Amino acid sequence: QVQLVESGGGLVQAGGSLRLSCAASGRTFRRYGMGWFRQAPGKEREFVAGVRWDAGTTYYADSVKGRFTISKDNAKNTVYLQMNSLKPEDTAVYYCAADQTIRLRIAVRAGEYDYWGQGTQVTVSS
Repeated sequence: QVQLVESGGGLVQAGGSLRLSCAASGRTFRRYGMGWFRQAPGKEREFVAGVRWDAGTTYYADSVKGRFTISKDNAKNTVYLQMNSLKPEDTAVYYCAADQTIRLRIAVRAGEYDYWGQGTQVTVSS
């Protein structure tokens, strides 16, 4: 099994920053791809950012490009999401997810991910 544990959410004013962390563990965990998704009340879960462990390639949703940065620490099996210039519309529960399939691209659909964290709330006040 694979376990993903997120941390770092909270309440921040618009324009502020937060850093989310996602620590992966488990005997069967494969370092292929990781992603961050978010889900606001009444909305579908949406892709935010993704990274491939091997090449370090990244991909972002247009709504966060230039404001969010995804990074990884191979030694700690941890992925981070640095969120700057936060806006009220960024308010959501943020989930990290592990893609356990070898791909030539970063998965952007939720159905392509095999394991999910419990989620962490991010609230941006105006």
